This record gives sequence, structure tokens and C-alpha cells, in this order.
Amino acid sequence: MSRDSGRQADAVSRRKYLLTSAAVGAAGLAGCSGTSDNSGGGGDGGDGGDGGSGNEDSSNTIDSGSSGPTTVTAEGSSTVYPISNKGSSYWNSNSPASDGEYWGSNDETSVPGWDQIETDQNIADYFGSLYGFEPTGERSNPPFATRVALSHSGTGCEAVRDGLVDIGNSSGPITAELDISEEERDENYVDHVVGRDGQPVFVSQAIYDAGVEQLTGEQIRGIYQGEITNWSEVGGPDQEIYVVGRAEGSGTDTSFRLNMLGDADAPMDVDTRFGQNQQVQQVLQDNDNAIGYMALAFSGSGIQAIAIDFEGTVFRPDPDAENTIFDSEYPLNRDLHMYTRINEETPEGTDMREAAFLNMFLTDFGQQVFVEDVNYITLPTSDIEAEREKLPDQV
Repeated sequence: MSRDSGRQADAVSRRKYLLTSAAVGAAGLAGCSGTSDNSGGGGDGGDGGDGGSGNEDSSNTIDSGSSGPTTVTAEGSSTVYPISNKGSSYWNSNSPASDGEYWGSNDETSVPGWDQIETDQNIADYFGSLYGFEPTGERSNPPFATRVALSHSGTGCEAVRDGLVDIGNSSGPITAELDISEEERDENYVDHVVGRDGQPVFVSQAIYDAGVEQLTGEQIRGIYQGEITNWSEVGGPDQEIYVVGRAEGSGTDTSFRLNMLGDADAPMDVDTRFGQNQQVQQVLQDNDNAIGYMALAFSGSGIQAIAIDFEGTVFRPDPDAENTIFDSEYPLNRDLHMYTRINEETPEGTDMREAAFLNMFLTDFGQQVFVEDVNYITLPTSDIEAEREKLPDQV
């Protein structure tokens, strides 16, 4: 629930809160990437290829007619989007093995993880061929296209549930996003975890510079439940706290409530909410005494991730610290999901197109290029192997 409008208006006027600039920036970002905000997978998305259909029109067979296999479509979480969209861009480029920067090796450079692959095929040709798809041998012409749209975790989960897309991206568990039981989840979906996010809490640079470099879990809970309203109450300046949250239905919000407040439906007292990480990032940069939570990938100038003391253990946003937000023990650590749907056509829940695309992320190459390089946490080897077991057998 939001605080009263009078307080909000006063906070805006005092803190140079540039809502218009933030909205324009977010709209520009979405326009440049061709994303959708609240629709299913029908719109253009990301750096993906030509439009295609979702699960309703997909086929488990490799040869689905003269037009070839249908486009793999995905939609959902802005947190998972950097991973999924970068993977889609690489897939659709179908770069040759002589590239060395995006895929392959040459005299100057090799892509990370190349020593475990070493093929003469183009990137999508290689991963597609593992599941029986005929290589094209042509740059920018993969065996089938992929397309990723940007919305929210809840929307992505609804879209895969309704057959609007093949893959629903979510940074929160589908049980919480769709309000279903674990049994319903296991009967209807396959949960493909492709990476992890050490979800940080950020403050405006001015607040950090004024001394708020660390808070306790209890203090953060107090701020987000309206019990602490001034930075002076937690060692900062005598200024009212501007509390920024993610939109209800976003996986980041769901995970924050679950992990920080103890319940996906826990009440919150925030001044404003935004649907995407990029928008929260912009608001914290434009506001001189705000606090917000978003994905690790959206760290940037003008904001600072703070250390958090959970019951005596201080987790710092520094990979070299004794306890870090990159550790699996960090209470806000969360899985990043790509869900596929179990149905009559795909009783195992993942068809060969989806498997070929998803498998690309479950390699050393994929983990380094699509997960680590966008500031997320790679999966340990045992988890990668467990995720591969969820995919159909390679041909």
C-alpha cells in the first residue's frame, strides 16, 4: 500500500524526483529493444528474429513443414531478460566458428568455454544439431529463430500457462506468481534454472556518501513496512526516506517479500512502484535519498549497493569479502527461472526447439557469456548437470 498522496507530492518536490525523465528513459529502452510490457508473446521482443508462435503452434517434431520449425518465444521477468535476450541475440546471429569474439576461435581470441566445445559449426547450428536440427551454415540464419519479450515475472508465467509463449521467464517461483501448489507446478511445468541473482538493496549515492553503507535486515524490514521513515533513524541524514518498490506481480517483488519480509503477500509501505529494474535504477539515480531493491545486473553509477547484516553475519556487495551477496547463504539469493509447459503435445514439458535453446545456457560457454558477463551468479557444476537432466535426450 502506498503512503498518502500529500506526503508523496511533498517528497517529489523536495527531492528532484524526475518521474518524467524516468518514464521517457524506460520507454526509450523498451522501444529500442522492441519489448512488450503487459502483453503475451505476440509482440516483437529483444534482439530476437522474426515473429513466431508460442506453444499452441509448436511441434515436438523436427520437421514441421516447408516453413521449418517455429520460432521459440519467451517473455517475462526484466531480471531474467538480460540473460535470455543476450542468448537470443547470439542464437539469431548464428555466428561462425571463425568469429572468436561471439562464437568460436581465431588467431586473436576465443570465446569463454570454447575449449569444451571446439566445433566448426555456427553457434545455433551447433546447439540445434545436438537435438536433430539441420544446420544452415549461414550467419544470421539459424535453424529456427528465437524471440524474447520484456514484461514481468507474473506476466511471463501467465503467458506460458496460457500457451502464448514457449518459455516464461521469471525471477520468482511460479508457485508464488500463479498462486499454485508445488504439486500443480510439477504436474504442469518444467522449471529450468539458468543462473542466480544475489539481489542487492541499493540507496542513492548521496545517502551512501552520508554514511549509510550498511543496514540490518530488521532495519530494511522496518523501512519497507513503514516503521522507519527518516534516514536519521538508521545513522543517516535528517531526511525522509523515499521508498521505491517493484511492481506487484514482478518476480523481484515476490522474491523480496518472500526472502526479506517472510511472505509473498506481506504488506509493504512504499512511495512508488515500478514494473522494471531499469525504471527503479533510473529513479534511484535521479532521487537523492531513496532506497530500492532490484537485480544485481542493474548496478550502475549514482547508486550504491549496501552491506546487510542478517543476525550478525554481514553480507557485502564485494566478491572478495568474507561473506558476500554472491554466496548461496545470502538470504536474498534467488534462482532465475525459464519455465516450459507440460501439455498433450509435449508430455515431458520441453520440446526439441526449447531444449536446444535452453541447453546453450547450461554450458561453461553459456554460463560465462550469458550469466556471469551480465553480472549474475553462475550455477555450480552439480546444478548444471541436474538442469540438463530435465531436457530431452540429445540425438
